[in-house]
Amino acid sequence: MVTFVLRAVAAALVLLSTTVSSPAHAAETVPLLEAVERLPLATESRDGYTRESFRHWNAGDNPTDGCHTRAEVLLHEAIEPPTVGAGCRLEGGSWYSYYDGVTVTSASGLDIDHMVPLAEAWDSGASAWTAQRRETYANDQGQEASLIAVTARSNRSKADQDPAQWLPPAADAHCRYAAEWVATKLRWSLTADETELTALRGLTGECPLQSVEYEPAV
Repeated sequence: MVTFVLRAVAAALVLLSTTVSSPAHAAETVPLLEAVERLPLATESRDGYTRESFRHWNAGDNPTDGCHTRAEVLLHEAIEPPTVGAGCRLEGGSWYSYYDGVTVTSASGLDIDHMVPLAEAWDSGASAWTAQRRETYANDQGQEASLIAVTARSNRSKADQDPAQWLPPAADAHCRYAAEWVATKLRWSLTADETELTALRGLTGECPLQSVEYEPAV
């Protein structure tokens, strides 16, 4: 009996230790308006920013597949899968760029957009991160919204602007875009400035049924 009790106590201690050391990061789904109000308000600063502060593209989620993050995102988002050649060279395939409602049939015509641009992330809190966390952010495939395959034209039009300055050319993409922007900021505990919050609140009126799903990054 004593042995049984001791074993039970030991098992409970192991379970407690595992729970404490590996806290759960459960995904949440909330209305867009509520999600926007969860964004902390803060003044942005770009002091010290360089694009090289965010290492990308790295070996991706599967370092053994010979493809870096860009190629892995393209493979994941393809409507028609491309063939994968030597050095992870992609041939054929097709993709839908939801920013501008365009179907693209060549991987070379696509950019992988950081939903919240690297410079905006820096402004909103990433300047205080470690280099490793910034690399993880720049290559994040843990949430669908973080990295998006879109036309090079639309991505370069967006550049490092937030929703107060730029929205996708396709008007029917605005609600999805707002949700994915907010989801990315919440996932990475990034802040928003006053003009950004005002723009996002305006979009909530246009998107009353839009929800936001996000899972906090480890």
